[in-house]
Amino acid sequence: QVQLVESGGGLVQPGGSLRLSCAAPGFTLDYYTIGWFRQAPGKEREGVSCISSSDGSTYYTDSVKGRFTISRDNAKNMVYLQMNSLRPEDTAVYYCAGAFFRPHDWYSTYEYDSWGQGTQVTVSS
Repeated sequence: QVQLVESGGGLVQPGGSLRLSCAAPGFTLDYYTIGWFRQAPGKEREGVSCISSSDGSTYYTDSVKGRFTISRDNAKNMVYLQMNSLRPEDTAVYYCAGAFFRPHDWYSTYEYDSWGQGTQVTVSS
């Protein structure tokens, strides 16, 4: 398992932007498929986006397509989630997760064996 650390959450007004970062101190992230998940109060954890380790393919859940962008910087050993046009319904704790073997279903929490502690994103006026 790899230790993952998220950062970049905060309070933002509707329509605003945030960039979340996922770091893995002591590990090489480019070996791992990285997913971003979120969990709002009273709801199940859901897959938001994923970037594969093998070919850099990216995946998004429908509600964030066109607004969120996942990327990785192997030189900095970081994965990012750029979130634009944020909505109140995006409010949640956001987690990054790592999978050494490419997931069959990128949005399934069971496919990932390493998780960060999460970072809170609150979208409110």
